[in-house]
Amino acid sequence: MGDLERDTTPSGADGRYTINICEDWRIWGPNGGYLAAIALRAAGLEARIKRPASIACHFLGVARYEPAQLLVTAIHRGRSSESLHVVMTQNGRPILQAMVRTAVDGPGVEHDVARMPEVPPPEALKSFLEHVTEPPGPAIPFWDNIESRIINVDRVLNDTDVFPPDLVEWYRFQPTPTFADPFADAARYTLLLDTFAWPAAGNAHPRAERQYQAVNIDVVAWFHRPVPESEWLLCDYDSPIAHGGLVGAHGRIWSRDGRLIASGGAQCRSVPVQAVQPGE
Repeated sequence: MGDLERDTTPSGADGRYTINICEDWRIWGPNGGYLAAIALRAAGLEARIKRPASIACHFLGVARYEPAQLLVTAIHRGRSSESLHVVMTQNGRPILQAMVRTAVDGPGVEHDVARMPEVPPPEALKSFLEHVTEPPGPAIPFWDNIESRIINVDRVLNDTDVFPPDLVEWYRFQPTPTFADPFADAARYTLLLDTFAWPAAGNAHPRAERQYQAVNIDVVAWFHRPVPESEWLLCDYDSPIAHGGLVGAHGRIWSRDGRLIASGGAQCRSVPVQAVQPGE
């Protein structure tokens, strides 16, 4: 089992860091949200303002399960915000580029009209494995790291019907569900906003008949408020359009008590199913 804080903590100093890409976060290749979380953590080590405001990340190549190098450059340092550029490579091969923004926590206009979807609490629901005793296909290590509570059971059990292209489910990281470090906390939201773009979009296409899968080409996350004490996170995602080989999706992350924590989204590229193999 992976541990998000441990597996996203680079070593190094002065803008140059290294990290071993951990196979515990494999879906096909390493999960893109996991890689983006590493970039976010590296930026946090260089940030003078310790409040992440956003990340925008482009995925450039499939990482291997070996050491990766990170170069963090401060593009702008102001009194109220910073902009940090992160490049991840492996032996000179580009893996991702990300921009991370920080901002001070201070006075300003205040309003909050966001309302979480009305759903049962996680304690009233069952996990994926409680609904499906024998998951289809080979084991995927990534799913050992996130505990689920399933709201729309039909979508889990039925692989021949179509459903609206959205997803609303509870998730909790394990073995450690919460983190005090603000960049590790934001890594939780980044990973979820990356991971569930295609699962939401895929609901509109029966699993048994799919000719295409999707791989994320980018992810963006805006961090609205830190709620590090919330173990359970509601992922509220939808995909309003897929066209010309691109799949658009956006989502929101809510705390256990209904506060909007983060929002963002990802764009995917459709590829033939046979082009995506386990272990890539």
